[in-house]
Amino acid sequence: MKRVIFIEHDHVSAGGPIWAQFERRGFKITRFVIVDEENAKTPNVTPIWPDLLNFDVVVVMGAPYAAYDDEVIGNWLLPQIEKMRQVHNAGIPVMGICFGGQLMSRVLGGTVSRSPRAELGWFEIESIDETLIPRGPWFQYHWDRFTFPPGSTQIARNELCPQAYVYGRTLGVQFHPEIDGDILDMWLAMEGGHAEAESEGIVVEDLRIQTKNLEKESNQRGYDLVDQFLDRIATAPIRLI
Repeated sequence: MKRVIFIEHDHVSAGGPIWAQFERRGFKITRFVIVDEENAKTPNVTPIWPDLLNFDVVVVMGAPYAAYDDEVIGNWLLPQIEKMRQVHNAGIPVMGICFGGQLMSRVLGGTVSRSPRAELGWFEIESIDETLIPRGPWFQYHWDRFTFPPGSTQIARNELCPQAYVYGRTLGVQFHPEIDGDILDMWLAMEGGHAEAESEGIVVEDLRIQTKNLEKESNQRGYDLVDQFLDRIATAPIRLI
């Protein structure tokens, strides 16, 4: 059986429709949580890493931390950057989601920085390949943004930031294709979750309703993204960095 590992940087990074589609495609899922709930406020932990080279696919999930904040999470962020460089160069397909897309941009020579403003909620994006990344709407929940890595294929963006790129067998996206109503509830249930969203002008109950209403079509976009990733990107020629 093929194996995929989901690197989860916090304790609320469930995979929703992404998990479901990997399982449908015959993958056994392994979850690796770096910062558990007990250490959420002291995230500079030193994890015992599994051998990522033993997996057929690596999915790098989101995080409430910044992919450039070496001081706050450097004990695991810097080793992860090096490990993901090895994974990419070994030709193992990588899907990076939000923080994961930012981290992979950094791995591939791009940069990550604070965005001029947050992006929370459902947004359509501009795509040059809608068979790979349709316009959406996709769910956004971020305060930072990445640059397109040098030499990458730019797939999607909006007026605020890049939204998707491909580099060899790596796909990085800024949005959250894994979101569904249950995952949103987990995020909002975190300490300060409601206040964080409300501070950006979000009416939380409206966001919940909108997410439930969009869940069926959003889930299908997540399923399709996994299929496109496995069928097109995971089989692409290897590009070393």
